[in-house]
Amino acid sequence: MGRRKRNWHPTGWFHIVMRGNNRERIFRTPEDMAAFIAAIDECRERYRFTIIAFCIMTNHYHLLIKSPDVPLDKIMARINRRYSDYFSKKYNHVGRIYEKRYYSKEADSPFGILAVSSYIHRNPIDTRKPMVEHLIDYPYSSFPMYCSQDPAPKSWLDLDILPTWLPVGINQSRHNYSLYCQLFRQATEEDKRLNLLLSDDAWL
Repeated sequence: MGRRKRNWHPTGWFHIVMRGNNRERIFRTPEDMAAFIAAIDECRERYRFTIIAFCIMTNHYHLLIKSPDVPLDKIMARINRRYSDYFSKKYNHVGRIYEKRYYSKEADSPFGILAVSSYIHRNPIDTRKPMVEHLIDYPYSSFPMYCSQDPAPKSWLDLDILPTWLPVGINQSRHNYSLYCQLFRQATEEDKRLNLLLSDDAWL
């Protein structure tokens, strides 16, 4: 039986998750995190895409991404291969470093996009043992950039889109978006849904 065809269209925002094989650490040092960002940079030279939220954890990563020209599987294949080559060379690793295919789910409404972005950005504090006390202290995600007024440091990162989807009546600023992430946590049922989607059965 062949693999299920990926759901993709050029106007969609997709939540992408890639996990290490056997949930092992695939990002061990700050240099590894930087190498993954470099893999995204290199891919952006070939393909056009926009990321509005990302978080690199120790054994997985999250992206919220839109690709208007080519299917996401081409972009993810290039990013993952580039980083896998780096990791295998650095650590003399033999065999695959990723577990199954990457997870992909479209966030198909403004609220859904906001909720997924918050979920992504809250990863470092919503783990069983929080990695940092405050979200701004975790340097391997896009969240600290929303707390700054500086331009986005990468051509593929857009920091102005998410604030435009804040609820009516709230000033659409990066500052208020960062407050949204800090104050908003998925409702219980939404937590259950996302946890189910990120369970082993969803990795197809």
